[in-house]
Amino acid sequence: MSKQAAIELKNISKSFGTIKANKNVCLTVSRGEILSILGENGSGKTTLMNMISGIYFPDSGEIYIDGKEVHINSPKDAYEYKIGMIHQHFKLVNVFSAAENIVLGLEDTDGFSMKRYAKRISEISEQYGFDIDPNKKIYEMSVSEKQTVEIIKVLFRGADILILDEPTAVLTPQETVKLFSILRKMRDDGKAIIIITHKLHEVLSISDRVSVLRKGEYIGTVNTAETDEAQLTEMMVGKKIDLDINRSEPVNPTDRLIIKNISCKGHDDVKLLDNVSFTARSGEILGVAGIAGSGQRELLEAIAGLQSITSGDIIYIDPKTGEKENLRDKSPLRIMEMGVRLAFVPEDRLGMGLVGNMDIVDNMMLRSYRKGKTAFLERKAPKNLADNIVEKLEVVTPSTSTEVRKLSGGNVQKVLVGREIASAPTVLMAAYPVRGLDINSSYMIYNLLNEQKEKGAAVIFVGEDLDVLMELCDRILVLAGGKVSGIVDGKTAQKEEIGLMMTKSSFNLGTAKEADDE
Repeated sequence: MSKQAAIELKNISKSFGTIKANKNVCLTVSRGEILSILGENGSGKTTLMNMISGIYFPDSGEIYIDGKEVHINSPKDAYEYKIGMIHQHFKLVNVFSAAENIVLGLEDTDGFSMKRYAKRISEISEQYGFDIDPNKKIYEMSVSEKQTVEIIKVLFRGADILILDEPTAVLTPQETVKLFSILRKMRDDGKAIIIITHKLHEVLSISDRVSVLRKGEYIGTVNTAETDEAQLTEMMVGKKIDLDINRSEPVNPTDRLIIKNISCKGHDDVKLLDNVSFTARSGEILGVAGIAGSGQRELLEAIAGLQSITSGDIIYIDPKTGEKENLRDKSPLRIMEMGVRLAFVPEDRLGMGLVGNMDIVDNMMLRSYRKGKTAFLERKAPKNLADNIVEKLEVVTPSTSTEVRKLSGGNVQKVLVGREIASAPTVLMAAYPVRGLDINSSYMIYNLLNEQKEKGAAVIFVGEDLDVLMELCDRILVLAGGKVSGIVDGKTAQKEEIGLMMTKSSFNLGTAKEADDE
């Protein structure tokens, strides 16, 4: 017996100027199923979901809910049709409690009653297995708790068609397992669920069917039980892609960066890093794992001279002379003047990595303009570098004179990573370098990091996908609450072990394999 179609899209198209984001897309999501949407960066996934959730309005085509054509002109309309979207970046008020965020903006003809609302929140939590304290403030919550608030918020408003954008991006393996269990309960309760994700192993684990978009067009839908990662990747890209990360053995690894007991504080004297120590070696990739806000960003910023530390030392060993130099309290410019080449791909690519209003060539020049010998800026070398990056990393842009802010997020990331790697660093620090990238582009970046490792750079890679960390990295440093939980061998580490270390749940530090001492 066929399932009832909850939402059906017929020939949906959407353009932004001359760019066609979606072209005649047809898609069906049934009640009681989980549908995954896959596609490369710029394939139109988010645009399509934004039209379902009322953020955009299609240029042409029809949307049907339960067989009836509807017009969704706003998020409010979407709620009326029981459609709820959980965005990757949460839209919560930090100083409000969970319950206050859930009912914020609610129109209630029966009168406002927090007691009645709290009871309903408890009923939803009990029905699907959520673990939430309605009175807890958002700023006190973990990432998974905030996500729970967002999901309950749409369920509270009666949503039975749910769209989740990259729902596991910042979750530990244990939190992901719990979320998937909840989503299956919702599916069994008759809800229609759409998930956008780049993690193919999760697609195969959670979804019933998979729909693929390529360059704004609908390619096809397959039953999850009848497909595999290779087929899905070929559908997304249009050609066969090698999904193996070729982790080469480190050759003569040598200490390049020695971090000794560094600590730093944030606002209100809260410790962001607490006595962190480790060694980064040349010819090796050191992964850094941890749930969001565990100190990953502060650690890389401290090494790059962008974050002051209250104690400890950052010792750099020159590969040519073997001399040691303490980088503590030195500015990024001073570090560069010393000849220490630290390439830093920050988490906030436009906020501190690139200048959005400048074009690609000018952003290349940010690394080289001080080397000029005349009053005039040299543009030939940066132009050649920009052309090479666009070609090698397949950056989608009208030209290298296009302002960076006009590029998609994934293409901005390619420009940033390409520029940093081109500086031939002795230490390359990359924070979430594949965030927002499709699988084809991600593997390009993994291969580039491996190339730097083989050239003798010490690579420090902060990632959020544990499967990638274990496949790419030689060692993995785990942070929890600004402290080092342990350092494990990338080849032998278990995902569950790392997940426990990330949360310190039922974990004895003495059980961690200190690969740093090998």
